[in-house]
Amino acid sequence: MTVKQLGLPALVDACARLGVPAVGLWREPVAAYGLAATAELVRDAGLTVTSLCRGGFLTAEDPAGRAAALADNRAAIDEAAALGTDTLVLVSGGLPPGSRDLAGARERIADALAVLAPYAAERGVRLAIEPLHPMFAADRCVVSTLDQALALAERFPAAQVGVVVDTYHVWWDDRAPAAVARAGAAGRIHSFQLADWTTPLPAGVLNGRGQLGDGAVDFRAWVALLEGAGWTGPIEVELFNDGLWARDGVAVLAETARRFAAEVGGGE
Repeated sequence: MTVKQLGLPALVDACARLGVPAVGLWREPVAAYGLAATAELVRDAGLTVTSLCRGGFLTAEDPAGRAAALADNRAAIDEAAALGTDTLVLVSGGLPPGSRDLAGARERIADALAVLAPYAAERGVRLAIEPLHPMFAADRCVVSTLDQALALAERFPAAQVGVVVDTYHVWWDDRAPAAVARAGAAGRIHSFQLADWTTPLPAGVLNGRGQLGDGAVDFRAWVALLEGAGWTGPIEVELFNDGLWARDGVAVLAETARRFAAEVGGGE
């Protein structure tokens, strides 16, 4: 999504030319290009799919809505397996219309995970709960902190359900370092994503993720924290940013790789 203006063939070609070894994919462009065609395209380029985004939206109260959400998540799990990734990122969902019951919404997520986790495990896919910044709690994700995500994940085996550590969403939380350590010790860190926090926030808050180095997040500290917790997996950069999307996608990808090297260190 960092360079959603590039079609999948152009994205894969640019990654290969710039030495980017892996890519996190979103379901919408995969569906547009074709699931089997995407899997072949990425595989033939020698790239690895780090994760598929996204499943989730599991907070519906009505039976029809819950059944539809479970069906969509089973499809997402199957897509992840077909793409060769073991990680499906979950954005849990906001409050149903007219509801103010946060605890009830979180409990419905747990009920859905009880159905989906075994299904995913049979297909070699892990479910990764991503906490989103509290400003998204009402309409997008009632799971706002790593502690809340872990409280859900810990009801299930670590190989089935874990968490996403996304700096954009958790950089502000002084309890996050302890949660990272707890998650790492239990093998529940399933994805690590970087984006910067810049202000003022744009009118379309959802697309306010800053390019690495433009904002308040100390990326070296976060990488050290994750490494200290045992994380050796890929580090994704996920930027929703209208300004970046308006630019040439290959140039943005090259800039992102340079910023990663400058802010984090290393060349990958």
